[in-house]
Amino acid sequence: MLICIPDVLSKEDVADVRAIMEAAEWEDGRSTAGSQSALVKKNEQLPPDSAVARRLGERVIVALMANPLFVSAAVPLHIFPPLFNRYGTNHHFGAHVDNAIRGDKLTGLRIRTDLSATLFLCEPDDYDGGELVIEGHAGAQEVKLPAGHLVLYPATSLHAVTPVTRGMRLASFFWVQSMIKDAHARELIFDLDTTIQDLVARLGRDATEVRRLTNIYHNLIRVWSEL
Repeated sequence: MLICIPDVLSKEDVADVRAIMEAAEWEDGRSTAGSQSALVKKNEQLPPDSAVARRLGERVIVALMANPLFVSAAVPLHIFPPLFNRYGTNHHFGAHVDNAIRGDKLTGLRIRTDLSATLFLCEPDDYDGGELVIEGHAGAQEVKLPAGHLVLYPATSLHAVTPVTRGMRLASFFWVQSMIKDAHARELIFDLDTTIQDLVARLGRDATEVRRLTNIYHNLIRVWSEL
């Protein structure tokens, strides 16, 4: 399930984040890549343990947890501290799959990577190339979203970033361990929650149908959640 989530950050927040990033020091993006990914990765990133990256990452997490669509789709248990990268001309990231387990040296957090996420920090017209290409059963999907928008997709997917041929691509990326490990169950939970919210808009929260479906939703969370 691939979900695009608009306006995780406002345009004002994006501008502020970018100003902080542009004044920071950067390093080779291969420092956090696995042995296979390092062979196909050419970009730069903020040092993951730097004060700047941590401060910006906390800001992203606050915005994520205030976004109902993200919470509904991910049902997050843990969010890995967000990382930040940039792709200049001829930078790219070839096809790869994310590590199943990610560990954070500063906090000792270890998570199972159920979902991958990319938060775009540039407008699509700011750069050429740089599409996020995600492989799925229906074929490859190219994603290039407005600044402040996020794409959430299965961490099990092969994915790549095509070469940038003009401009600069800035983004934050991270992984989520969901309370619902099974991807099919998580999709059903998302569909049910979306239906409940549609009914709330039409009938109000006190409607009998809303109460019944909300009861089913929480009981399914009890059955499927892993805490």
